[in-house]
Formats: sequence, structure tokens, C-alpha cells
Amino acid sequence: MLIAFNKPYGVLSQFNSNPGDEGQQTLKEFDFPPGCLPLGRLDMDSEGLLLFTDEKALEDRLLNPRFKHRRRYLVLVEGEPEPASLEKLRSGSIIIKGHTCLPCRAKLLKQAPPIPDRDPPVRYRKSIVDTWLRLELREGKNRQVRRMTAAVGHPTLRLLREGIGAFPLGSLPVGEWSELTEQERAAVFAR
Repeated sequence: MLIAFNKPYGVLSQFNSNPGDEGQQTLKEFDFPPGCLPLGRLDMDSEGLLLFTDEKALEDRLLNPRFKHRRRYLVLVEGEPEPASLEKLRSGSIIIKGHTCLPCRAKLLKQAPPIPDRDPPVRYRKSIVDTWLRLELREGKNRQVRRMTAAVGHPTLRLLREGIGAFPLGSLPVGEWSELTEQERAAVFAR
């Protein structure tokens, strides 16, 4: 079984809260089928597509860096990146904690993407411009997108995973999940 979940902002990508965080919202609240575990993570401040499975073999296919599986993100950043900043994101020259990030695709979006408002909303600042980017990475290190945008001088304000492989999050409502069809499943593994 392979499941797509639209993870809301503020939810831990684990089934139990950490000690001292008993009020923290976790995956336990979303009633996944028994035995289904997340394939990867999204940090608490990130939203969007998270896959779940009860098939152990899928974990390696999707998470092992040697497969360079595509992950697409919509990223709201502080400021408006210059072409040189976008080129640095694309170049594969950013080093985070001793790891050189693989080259990625980076595109500045001319308008905000049609996604649901976040609860709570991103803080609006009248004097600071923000800009949407679309990034496609082929690796998934801890908080990598946030660290990459910060490395080029544009901290991430909002982060939403919009696709894995050729599978898009689409119109799946926030906080909802659905089992993938055979065609959708094939799209997840498309290169």
C-alpha cells in the first residue's frame, strides 16, 4: 500500500510527541492504516506531500541517495533572489555541514502559486518583499531546502512539498490522505 498525505503546518512527522510536548500535533491524529509508516520526513514547519507505506522495500527505492529521486517544492523566501543566487542554487556548489549539495532546478515564480492559505499565516512585513520559488532536488538532507535558500541570502518563510517523482500533490486537501492507484504509484517512481 502506498499513501499520499497532505501534511499540515505544525504537525510532527512522527506518531508520538517528544517528552514535554504532549500537546504537539503528530501523525497519530490522522488515522493511517495499521503498519503504514512515513517514507521520509517533513519538518514541523513544512507542509505538503508525505508518502506512507507498509511495504519495507519502498523505503530504499525512495530514500536511498544513490537513486537521486526527484522532490519538488514551492518555497516562499525573504527578498527577491537575483539571477546569481538562483544560479548558485542550481550549481551544486552549496556546502551544508560538510556536504556539497547536488545541483537542483530553481525557478523564480512570477506570481504566488494557487495553494491553500496556511494556518497560521506567514507573518506579513510591509517593508520586506517575499518571492515564491520552485525547487527540484534529487536528495533530501535534513532541512536542506531551508539551508540552501539561507546560504544564498534568502531565508525560507514557507515550504511546501508539491511532488515526488512525477506524482503531484494535486488537490488533496490539507490534513487528508488517500491510497495511490497503480498509475499514481508508477508516477512516484518515474525519473
